[in-house]
Amino acid sequence: MLDVPHELVEHVSWLVYTRRCERRSRWRKPDCFQQALLALVHLRKNETLPALAAGFGISTATAWRYVDETLDVLAAWAPGLHEALTGLGGGDHVTVDGTLIAIDRIKADEPCCSMKHRRHGMNVQVIARPDGTPLWFSRATPGRTHDLTAARAHGIVQACLTRQILILADRAYQGAGATVRTSYYRRREQPEHYQQFNRDHARLRAPGERAFAQLKSWRPLRRARRSTRRIGTIGQAVHTLLTCSYSG
Repeated sequence: MLDVPHELVEHVSWLVYTRRCERRSRWRKPDCFQQALLALVHLRKNETLPALAAGFGISTATAWRYVDETLDVLAAWAPGLHEALTGLGGGDHVTVDGTLIAIDRIKADEPCCSMKHRRHGMNVQVIARPDGTPLWFSRATPGRTHDLTAARAHGIVQACLTRQILILADRAYQGAGATVRTSYYRRREQPEHYQQFNRDHARLRAPGERAFAQLKSWRPLRRARRSTRRIGTIGQAVHTLLTCSYSG
C-alpha cells in the first residue's frame, strides 16, 4: 500500500515514458508504471534499495538505476528561483527559512556538522507562500552553513530585492537588509510596539511552517541514506510531486 493518489503514479509514469522516448530506450522488464511506483515507494517509505529490489523482483543495481533516473526526471520539472517568484512583486510577501536534512556521517565530516542542531546534516532553504505552499527548495549545502549565508549564496535576498518582495524570516537572517524583516530580540524592558511587531511577525510566519511539514513527509528528507550530492535532487523531485498534488 502506498499513500499517494493513483493519478500521481500515472503522472510520474508518463514523465518516465517521455524520457524513455527521448532517449529511444529499449524495452525494459519493469514498465513505466512500475518504475514510477518503485521511485515513489522509495520516497515515501525510505526503504533500502536491496529491499525495494526484492519486492519488485529486480536486481539492486537495476533498482538503484531506475530510482535515480526517476528522481532526475522529476527534478528537471522543478522551477528555478526566478521562475518560482514569477507573478510576485511589490506588495507581496513570502516566508524564508532553512531546515536540516539529517544524514548518516561520522564525526570526521566536520562541514556537515550543524552545531545548532548537534548533528550531521545538510542545509536546505525553503521559500513558501503566506499560506504555506512551497515555492522553491534550494540545493543542499553542508549543515554548518548559516541560514543567512545560504540565503545569500542561493541569491534569495537579491532576487526578492529586485522584485520588491517582502521576506519574513526568523532572527537567523538578521542583518540581511534589503527586503528581509525579522523579529526583534526579546529584552526585559522592550517597548510595547516592539512586542506587538513580534506577535504580528510570528502570526504571519506561522503558516510557512507547513512547507517544512510537507517536505519532511517524504521520509528520505527526514534522514537521508543517499549521497549528500543527491539530497538537492531529492528535494527538487519532492517539490515537483507536491506541485502535481496541488494542481490535481
